[in-house]
This record gives sequence, C-alpha cells and structure tokens, in this order.
Amino acid sequence: MNTNIRWLREKMKMLDMQGAIISNPVNVRYLTGIVAEGILLITRKENIYLTDGRYTEEVNSVLTIDDEIIVHEFNDFSNDEYENFFMFCENVGFEGDYVTYNGYRNFMRKYKINNLQEMEKVIEKQRMIKDAEEIEKITKACEITDGCFKYLLDFIKVGKTEKEIASEIERYFKLHGADGVSFDPIVASGKNSSKPHAVPTDKKIDLGDVITIDMGCKYKGYCSDMTRTIFAGYIPEETKKVYDLVLKEQLKVQDELKEGVNVKILTKMVESDFELEKYSLVHSLGHGVGLDIHEYPYLANKNDFLLKDKMVVTNEPGIYIPEKFGVRIEDTVLITKNGCINLTKSDKNYTIVDKQLN
Repeated sequence: MNTNIRWLREKMKMLDMQGAIISNPVNVRYLTGIVAEGILLITRKENIYLTDGRYTEEVNSVLTIDDEIIVHEFNDFSNDEYENFFMFCENVGFEGDYVTYNGYRNFMRKYKINNLQEMEKVIEKQRMIKDAEEIEKITKACEITDGCFKYLLDFIKVGKTEKEIASEIERYFKLHGADGVSFDPIVASGKNSSKPHAVPTDKKIDLGDVITIDMGCKYKGYCSDMTRTIFAGYIPEETKKVYDLVLKEQLKVQDELKEGVNVKILTKMVESDFELEKYSLVHSLGHGVGLDIHEYPYLANKNDFLLKDKMVVTNEPGIYIPEKFGVRIEDTVLITKNGCINLTKSDKNYTIVDKQLN
C-alpha cells in the first residue's frame, strides 16, 4: 500500500473512522497520483477508485501493484450494490469543506452510510510537509518562473499593455516545460498596482509606472508563486521609500523563517514596522504552496502556528496606496530546521525597464 494511504488509514483509526470518501481531486492526486476524474473510497479492507469508463486506462497507467487500489467504473455496480462499500462502518469520513450539501445528501443516500463525519482537513494538513519528490517539483516550477521573469525584462516595453504581458507569461510557461499557470498572472501598472489582486487590463505601460508582476506556474502538478515590482523608465522618488521598506521587511522575514517560528508573531512584527511608517499590511504575510497555490499553512496574525521543517510557504509583504501605486515582493521558500531557502531567486533590487515600442 502506498505510504500516503497507509498514513490516512492510521489517521482514520485515531478519528474512529472505519471508512472515507475522498472527492477533492487535489487530495486524490496527493494520495494516489491520479489526475483523472473520479472518487476514492477507503473501505474497511480495500481502497477503491471509481471513475468513468473514459478514464480507466489512464488511471491504471498511473497505479502500480504496490498502491493496492482497485479501479472500477461507476456503472460496474447497481444502485443497491453501492451500499455494500461501507457495510459495518459506523463512521465514514468526508471532506466537509469541499462537499456541497447536495453532495452530502447524495453520499448518505447512495452508500447508505450510518454517520458521515467531517475529516477536519486532515489531508490538507498532512500536505503541509513536503517530501523530497514534491520539493523537487516545486523547485523546478520556481526555476521556470525565474526564467520567465528574466525573459520579461526584455519583453516589457513602454507601450505594451498589461494583457499583452500577462499573455506572454502564459506562453512562456507552456513553451518551457510547465503544465501551465498556477493562477491567472497579475500584471498591474501605475494606479492599477495599488490593487493587490488586480486583473490585467488594456492599459499601456507608461514612463514612470510602477509595474507589479505576480505569477507562477505548475510543474507536474506543483505550483510556484513569485511577485516582483519593477519600474518603467525611472523610479519616482515617492515610490523609493515604499519599495525600500517592503524589501527591508521581506528580507527581515526571510532571515526569520525557519522551523519553530510562530507565524502570528512574525506577521505582527511586519505589521508593527509598517504602522510606524503609517502603512498597513492588508493581506496575509504568506501562505503554503504545493498542489494548490494557496494551501496550509497561512502566515497571518490570527494563526498561532509554528512552522515545521520541509514546509513550503511564500514570503510576500506589500504596501498599497489607493489611486497611486503598490509594491509587493514575494518569494516561494522552503522551511528548514536552520533557516529558509529561497526557491525563487530573481533579483529584488531596483529593476528598471526602459525600452519603448518602435
């Protein structure tokens, strides 16, 4: 049996669960490596993957004998036979944060379950600790992202639109081995950069613009996430003070990140430093990265949580001045016992793009 499912079965025993229904495709992929549509049933004695007939060949090509997962098509069973899967199971776990109320009712009706019990994100919490293979994939995604940023410094010109730059990011990722983007790229220039989650527009890059670029790709399912703030033509004096403060805090956090650090205390440190300069931290200091672009743990002032070795998180302080500009600097980092390792390595010093369209 694969190690992830073996771990889940042990955890289920601790939670007094005799079965489980895993329907979140990200959790299914984590446990089994399967990407194809379907649902994983953990019964008393068997691990069963139910899928559509269109995907059985693909699913079987992923699994090995060691996985000990039986693959069936949904139509292999009559409606009455589904109730046999969880016979003699007092409690069956399900992903309460993922399953809709209708989905819950359907599980109860279809499998004739005595009691459906929320799994309280046990799989998502286990996913926080990355193994060597996961770290390797995230590192590769970050390498592709760094390459994209280097390429963009030649591509971005005064007169290019935000949408053109965002489209080029997606094109670069696809041409350089990524599965695709891990989220829709953010390219925000001038006043648009004051919006933390700005959507690229038809606005053209102007001289003196602050340009915030937040991007990431997926490599074999695993994400990267990086933000750099650059300048078109020259750096406005008003912007330098803010950029210097954000970079100072980002580097300070980088020095503090390691196993055992309390994310609540770390976030409050940045908030206090910003407040001394009359600014505020309007979003979390960071978040976990893995199969999802945003996953546990979250680095926020309400999260009294200690980081652990082999977690992968972002470090992304930012300051946003409405109707003027914003500055954010973000890296994906690997937590170790003695510090952190930046997996995104692009330059964070002042960067100016000064070319113009012919």
